[in-house]
Amino acid sequence: MLLYKIPFLLILIGIFSIPLVVDNVFGHGLGGDQAPPLSFGGAQVTVSTQLDPSDITVGEVDDANIQVRFFDVLTDETFEKVTFRVEIWRSGELLARDLYFDVDGILNVRVKPVIGCTEPRLIDCTTYQGSEHASAPEACYVQNEGRCVIQGPIFDKGGLYNIKVDVEGATSPKTLLSQVLSYDTFVSVAQEQDFIIPTASAEIPVIIKTYYDDVENFQYKQSDNSISFDMPFNWDPDYISLVQVVHEEVKVPKSFSPYKAGSTFKGYVDGVEVDSRVIIVDPYSDENNNIIHFMVAGNELKRINDVLGPSHYVKSTMLFKLVPHGEIQKNSFDIKFDSGATVQVAWESSFGAGDEIPFEFTFFDENGNLLKDVRYGFSIISESGIELISNVGNDPNNLGLMAMEGINTQKIRMPSQDLYGIKVAIFGQGINNDLTYAGIAEGILEIGSGGSMPIKQETTPQEISIPDWVRNNAGWWAGGQIGDNDFASGIEYMIKEGIINVPTTST
Repeated sequence: MLLYKIPFLLILIGIFSIPLVVDNVFGHGLGGDQAPPLSFGGAQVTVSTQLDPSDITVGEVDDANIQVRFFDVLTDETFEKVTFRVEIWRSGELLARDLYFDVDGILNVRVKPVIGCTEPRLIDCTTYQGSEHASAPEACYVQNEGRCVIQGPIFDKGGLYNIKVDVEGATSPKTLLSQVLSYDTFVSVAQEQDFIIPTASAEIPVIIKTYYDDVENFQYKQSDNSISFDMPFNWDPDYISLVQVVHEEVKVPKSFSPYKAGSTFKGYVDGVEVDSRVIIVDPYSDENNNIIHFMVAGNELKRINDVLGPSHYVKSTMLFKLVPHGEIQKNSFDIKFDSGATVQVAWESSFGAGDEIPFEFTFFDENGNLLKDVRYGFSIISESGIELISNVGNDPNNLGLMAMEGINTQKIRMPSQDLYGIKVAIFGQGINNDLTYAGIAEGILEIGSGGSMPIKQETTPQEISIPDWVRNNAGWWAGGQIGDNDFASGIEYMIKEGIINVPTTST
């Protein structure tokens, strides 16, 4: 039988052949978001918002772009001649509101932050620039490469920004929808706050980069070298259900021994220890500082609420605590892609056969910089060629695991001490699914009994080329136009012709 590899192959072919929809994977704490779809003319449609630059830090930019796109989530086709009403809110206060008309359905608005607004209502400090469209009264419209401009107290402070988008018309400047389509999206602007750890020999500078709200009550506890701080937060379950991720960064000099490169950490939120995958340690991005991320996803926030019970729902702050947990030895190896990307696969050397091993996948570009917002998947194959594990995430509408900061941990139980093949696929990057680094590569994974370093293995990229007829068949199969047997026959044909190389085993 040659069909044991088909499930992962079908996933990969489907991903590289059919337009992907990146559905609501960014959210709170990041530079882009996509709202849940609504029904319109028999289609499921939504809007996405994207900041450029995607990681804005207060004081570092004086000019930014907000892109709003209205499209069909199933076909990925953008609607043309769209009338948008856009509002920008922060902490419950309206900062800007304006009407726009865009011919191609992809609206770009230039934002120029203004600092020091003294008006009681912040929106009274906001001004707008741009021409009115003749057929869409009061709607700002700029031809070609021009952009409408908002100048006001926007992105002048860090925190969570709610970009509300009403689609009031589509397909024509004069065609108004009988029912306005209203969407909520959320993006974050980072704000760095400086703190000091006093020691006997020096003052250690600590920077907390908050993507959510102002940080308060910073403390350092010498007995366990822990850092703690809190910020305003709404723990109401209805609000928690909207939150994708809460993101905070702690930046500490590597010269400060408890936080040096190679250290591991435990994290706590409101006294509850968080899953180890919540804490992401980045020793790569800053030569002098170790950057430790809290990436608290919505399901983890819900778990914390469940642990602490209903009395916690009315709490108005979130308390973070970071505790150094010593230095560890890791096994690691690199896999290189034809695209120039590299993934490093690493795990603690104390883990081995029979353990649930937390494998850390770290993605780099050709210059050694972290590749952020990467969607990826992996497959692990036994030495005899049988696929044991395949993981491309749990959402059929949004295939791929997300490495938001370029680093992601997946827990995998390895059955025995052995050599395994591993395939890693990069599906795309960012909310717009940039395919620059997309591809598949493979390597050798050696699992020992625990406590031993693997033999260094050469890894080679695997180039994949999908013929046009396969792309068409994949699309027809996904759309129900051809049956499973016909599509499987096409896969078997590719295997027989050597288009897909599959190691065979006897049965």
